[in-house]
Amino acid sequence: MDENKVRELYAANDISEVYQNLESSENGLTSAEAAKRLQKYGTNTIKKAEAEAGWKAFLKNFTSMMAILLWVAGLIAILSDSVELGIAMWLVNIINGLFSWWQERAAKRATDALNQMLPTYVQVLRDGKKKQIDSKHLVPGDVFIVQAGDAIPADARLISATSMQIDQSALTGESVPESKVLKYDPGEGKYAESNLLYSGTICSAGNGRAIAYATGMKTEFGQIARLTQNEEDTESPLTAELSRLTKQITLIALTIGVIFFFAALFIVKYPFAKAFIFALGMIVAFIPEGLLPTVTLSLAQGVRRMAKKHALVKELNSVETLGETTVICSDKTGTLTQNQMTIHYIWTLKNTFKVTGDGYVNNGQIEMNGQRIFYEQNPDLHRLVQIAAMDNDTEVEPAKDGGKPKILGTPTEASLVIMSQKAGLDIKRLLVKYPRLRELPFDSERKRMSTIHRWNDTEAIIMTKGSFSDTIKQCSQVMVDGKVRPMTADEREHAKRVNADYAAKGLRSMAMAYKIIPKNDDLQKMSIEEAESDLVFVGLTTMSDPPRPEIYDAVKRCHQAKIRIIMVTGDSKLTAKSVAVQIGLTSDQARVISGNELEAMSDHELREALKGEVIFARVAPEQKYKIVKTLQENGEVVASTGDGVNDAPALKKADIGIAMGMTGTDVAKDAANMILTDDNFASIVAAIEEGRAVYANIRKFLTYILTSNVPEAFPSILFLFSGGAIPLPLTIMQILTIDLGTDMLPALGLGAEAADPDVMSQPPRDRNEHLMTRPLLLKAFLMYGLISAAIAMGAYFFVNYQNGWPMHALAANGFVYIRATTMVLGAIVFTQIANVINCRTNKTSVFKKGLFSNKNIWYGIVFEIILYFILTVTPGIQSVFNTTTLGWQDWLVLFILPIPLVLLEEGRKWLVYHKQWN
Repeated sequence: MDENKVRELYAANDISEVYQNLESSENGLTSAEAAKRLQKYGTNTIKKAEAEAGWKAFLKNFTSMMAILLWVAGLIAILSDSVELGIAMWLVNIINGLFSWWQERAAKRATDALNQMLPTYVQVLRDGKKKQIDSKHLVPGDVFIVQAGDAIPADARLISATSMQIDQSALTGESVPESKVLKYDPGEGKYAESNLLYSGTICSAGNGRAIAYATGMKTEFGQIARLTQNEEDTESPLTAELSRLTKQITLIALTIGVIFFFAALFIVKYPFAKAFIFALGMIVAFIPEGLLPTVTLSLAQGVRRMAKKHALVKELNSVETLGETTVICSDKTGTLTQNQMTIHYIWTLKNTFKVTGDGYVNNGQIEMNGQRIFYEQNPDLHRLVQIAAMDNDTEVEPAKDGGKPKILGTPTEASLVIMSQKAGLDIKRLLVKYPRLRELPFDSERKRMSTIHRWNDTEAIIMTKGSFSDTIKQCSQVMVDGKVRPMTADEREHAKRVNADYAAKGLRSMAMAYKIIPKNDDLQKMSIEEAESDLVFVGLTTMSDPPRPEIYDAVKRCHQAKIRIIMVTGDSKLTAKSVAVQIGLTSDQARVISGNELEAMSDHELREALKGEVIFARVAPEQKYKIVKTLQENGEVVASTGDGVNDAPALKKADIGIAMGMTGTDVAKDAANMILTDDNFASIVAAIEEGRAVYANIRKFLTYILTSNVPEAFPSILFLFSGGAIPLPLTIMQILTIDLGTDMLPALGLGAEAADPDVMSQPPRDRNEHLMTRPLLLKAFLMYGLISAAIAMGAYFFVNYQNGWPMHALAANGFVYIRATTMVLGAIVFTQIANVINCRTNKTSVFKKGLFSNKNIWYGIVFEIILYFILTVTPGIQSVFNTTTLGWQDWLVLFILPIPLVLLEEGRKWLVYHKQWN
């Protein structure tokens, strides 16, 4: 429902008109009417978007461009009597498809997150009586009861409320609970109406009754869910790039295949069928059949490494997307900050005390001039700490198993409890000594809370805490050094200046005051105005949700990596900017845009604003979504972090959505691509580093794989242009042996290569930059590839030379021919050993990085040597792959081959990148 219409019908209207609009009453609905409405409006549940059918999710792993090409090529091979070749190609698709499907199935943790956010049961008034029902049967017009700790089951208008505090952080990102009262106040920003409750929020204190006006998908919660569900999954940059690369390679391979088909027909005079098989061999030589499984396995390795760094990735391709992230849209509360209100300073007219220790952990202490001070040592501190502890309805239960303490109440009051403990106060003993006689609960109009306690046999004490501006005006006296005297105008002005200075630093202040009165029977009848007049001002406490300790270094590393961080929060402009400047996110000159200002901006104005230093405060869920969408329109690759329901649409829209695993709602986790198990922003930086390394490694093994295409294709080229005078030095099955057998594990080893030291000192990769670049092709085809081809053909001619060539023609069959093709295959395998070692680094010496530091590569090298040995000595396999047993001299030559190639590349790196070696 439109926000303005909601305010008009349910917030601004008198409660009697709300009853009339909803055709209900203060006694709720009858059971019969509730049943009718349940039929009309449906259940109070959040409907999830229809998941992709299981068989569709399975089949999509077998229908990529590369997979289709291999299916077709395999079929053609089988129809052309090359059954082994066709089966081999199909096996590639089957293995890779099954692996991709299983990996993504294991990585995704799809949960029925939206329904889990709603309470199971709710107390309603039906037929004028209290009744407990399943929350999914709640309907518009139902009157329900709210108590501390309850989750709100529907959007509702308050009917009654006592000291009600609602935690709306899941919707707004605001860490401080909202006070809810019967009187309408529109508040600042969305969801700020003082008399409305929203589905999915939690009552942290107080109690009351409310009448539901929206349930299920009609609630604000449901609207956010619909926005999230309607957002289509975007294709990852790596998926798009692999698709493009596949099309390029396919076009090249098919073009070469057609050219060689006609050349075989008209130059070599092959019959049609034989020419087709020959052309197919050229296509096979140029299609890197091992590319898809190698990329998939490399990404899977990246997923495992990132999991060790507290980042769970739900989809493989999200790993690489992180590497090209240019902007992180980050929530503040719980992401950049600890989501724990913490007292930092205590101020009295005479002294300023520093409170050490973080959050709700019962550590730290109260200090003055760097020395610990207990509350008994200073009379003003003594009284202030007493007020903070006694004028308080919150309990803090000790942490269990190293976790966070349990807060029974509000975060603000919890911070006062912890402060009192740090001062050395035993709160339980204090409350036994000075028992509470009466409470004057907090409300949003006077913004104060007071409690009355027995002070001694004849006196009582009224303790008051509240906002500075609303409390100081009730004070006529002041405590200084334990003595009470009238407050002067200068002292009042000084306190106001101090409070303003704290506010400018983004700190929230709370004033403490008291007065001692005679103890009599009139205490229960005393009005609030009388109780909170002529108070004694004691001092201030200042608090904030502090930044995470590790955030400073994480922000610095992002800036070094040329990654912008834009804070997008539901908190106030002042608090947002204060935190952003404090942690180094932005300079003090950053522009702060509120949700209302954003609403009034044109698309062009927003695009321009997003190009500079900017912070967004008091934003609504659809506005977070709009910010992410506009950044993407500006050409940015956007990572969006968050933990609340309000973050889910932006998480879904972003190129990479990152949810908090510990404090995040299930809705946010369901929408995200990645989940941080430690809620640590620094883990994002580690994940980005891993993402960049993964992409660099994909390029490395792309270079490695493409290099072997040249020596695989060169024998066919010689055969063709010699008019068949040079018998085919390498068979199609031998080509597949290289692509799918010997090359595979070393390529996977490259996928596990550690990131280069300067990977986070470089700007993000340009999204228009492709995997297959000109330098990569030059290195693969014209340098590594030609060298490998020359060595392979050298081996072929050397075997023939040993058997009488050139006096006799090159062997076209028999033992000499088989031995020659075996040596060609071996030469390619062993030059690829040198190639994989050379590909490990781009600029630095592989010896500097550690020749044996990547054990996975060496496992792959050992595997390919053993596999090649098996192919050459096993009788049944020899006939399929056209190989034979080699002598020890042949093996010696093959083992020596990689050494000069590695040294040659080391020399080239030294000449070109000499500075990198220093």
